[in-house]
Amino acid sequence: MTKPALILFGHGARDPQWAHPLQRVQLAVQARDPARSVSLAFLEFMEPTLSACVLSLAEQGVTEARIVPMFMAQSGHLKRDLPLLIEQAQQQCPGLRLFLTEAIGESPDVIAAMASHVLSLE
Repeated sequence: MTKPALILFGHGARDPQWAHPLQRVQLAVQARDPARSVSLAFLEFMEPTLSACVLSLAEQGVTEARIVPMFMAQSGHLKRDLPLLIEQAQQQCPGLRLFLTEAIGESPDVIAAMASHVLSLE
């Protein structure tokens, strides 16, 4: 059984450098699990969109993907916009099952890592 693909979903920005940290996370995940497909998708300003990312995965034969919101908290975008985008992508690619995870910033592991980093700044 193949592992589900991962889609790291970011807000996006007009400045292309904004995506660099997400690209580093993508590379780090890929390095830890080279057999897994790890993609980036963005809500606005940047490409690929979630729809384009899902379509690309479906064309590659992927049948399951987890969408990981790279947001600090469950914002309006995650409560309103993302569910609609997922529904549209699911209709566009019914053979690819999509699952949504919690916002990355709400993970206890991420919170602990941020606290450790903040304390290391002294």
